[in-house]
Amino acid sequence: MYQHEMVTTTFGFDGYKVKKHLGVVRGITVRSRSIFGSIGAGLQQIVGGNISLYTEMCEAARKEAYDLMVQHAQEIGANAIIGMRYDANEIGEGVAEVLAYGTAVVIEPETKKS
Repeated sequence: MYQHEMVTTTFGFDGYKVKKHLGVVRGITVRSRSIFGSIGAGLQQIVGGNISLYTEMCEAARKEAYDLMVQHAQEIGANAIIGMRYDANEIGEGVAEVLAYGTAVVIEPETKKS
């Protein structure tokens, strides 16, 4: 079973060795705020501070991209992802793309030499 904690921004896990590299995996989502959400966020901008409607949208987009990346890794037989990163771009007014990507690997515990 795949464990979400077996995803890291580093290039390895303490106590594990990479047995096989399976290649780049990614998850991508494109999101926009509804007209009602945009109006609400506009009102929050007037007051200032954290714009919670946009924060929630961004967090949901990151989670969806992350979950898609993990799903992609599982489909090709990985049990871990190393070098994981996020990227985000505005591709239109009020439309954002979020990409989660990393290297899918098969890892195994290191064996202790006696």
